[in-house]
Amino acid sequence: MPKLVMMPPQSERTRKWAKEIIRRVSQYQVILPETEVETRNELVDADAVFGWVPPEMLPLAQKLRWLQSPVAGPKPGFYYQELVDHPVEICNPRGVYNDHIGQHILMYVLALARGLPYYVGAQLDQRWDTSAQKSQYIDLTKATALIVGVGGIGHETARLCRAFGMCVLGIDVRWEYEVAEVEKHSPEDLDLLLPKADFVIVTVPHTPQTEGMWNAQRFKLMKPTSYFINIGRGATTKIEDLTQAIESGQISGCALDVFETEPFSEDHRLWKLPNVLLTPHIAVKDAENISDRWFALLLDNAQRFAEGQPLRNIVDKSQWY
Repeated sequence: MPKLVMMPPQSERTRKWAKEIIRRVSQYQVILPETEVETRNELVDADAVFGWVPPEMLPLAQKLRWLQSPVAGPKPGFYYQELVDHPVEICNPRGVYNDHIGQHILMYVLALARGLPYYVGAQLDQRWDTSAQKSQYIDLTKATALIVGVGGIGHETARLCRAFGMCVLGIDVRWEYEVAEVEKHSPEDLDLLLPKADFVIVTVPHTPQTEGMWNAQRFKLMKPTSYFINIGRGATTKIEDLTQAIESGQISGCALDVFETEPFSEDHRLWKLPNVLLTPHIAVKDAENISDRWFALLLDNAQRFAEGQPLRNIVDKSQWY
């Protein structure tokens, strides 16, 4: 009988999921410890864990073979060297957010292409100004999107960009999806492709390789009429370098849902720059069916684990995703 430990703190959701797993995969023992002492005791013979195992508890988990991460891009510290070296297989929920985040990205693209931030400013000033837009209008049928990170979210974003007639260039370390009419490239091509893009769309996770990859040197390679969109992880982007690139006219503007530090400082000057859209990490907030999709993945992996079948969404622990 596999033993699955749901790491604290417990919630209405984890209690509901535990009952449903037991009901549908009857051979499971699902444990929901509430305290650190209970957690330590239960980890000793746990086969699987939902959540995070801190470094000081990992040595206790001698039988651990499957860890299901509750998020696709966990916070720094989730992957530590002992966990990377451990034989446990880690899975994440990548794929459950694709359509919602893809739509959020297209909201950014359409708004920036049409100069919407300028007109919103005029509206807030109660000003009828037919020439409010100061940026160049971008015809999407003639525009190029460079998507950096063509996983599930990038794959859906590419599909939506193509639907608007855009040329799509894609960069990824590992191509897990077949993406029609996308020009595929490896990370080594990034600097060569940046001057071609009207929209640079970033969906990459935070890893040792991606941390701070968007910096002053990279923004200098972009066209002055181009836009930078980041919906992956804030740690990939040096916010001060991005701000200076917009202020100096190196790029035309940006749209961000993630930030180097969150919450983003309320007195940062990026808030007041023209042609900038900032949303507070809410691309999937209140999105329908996310919880159901998440549970379906967890249940599927629970069934696969019990039957000795390959798990879904296995993470390359050395790369953190």
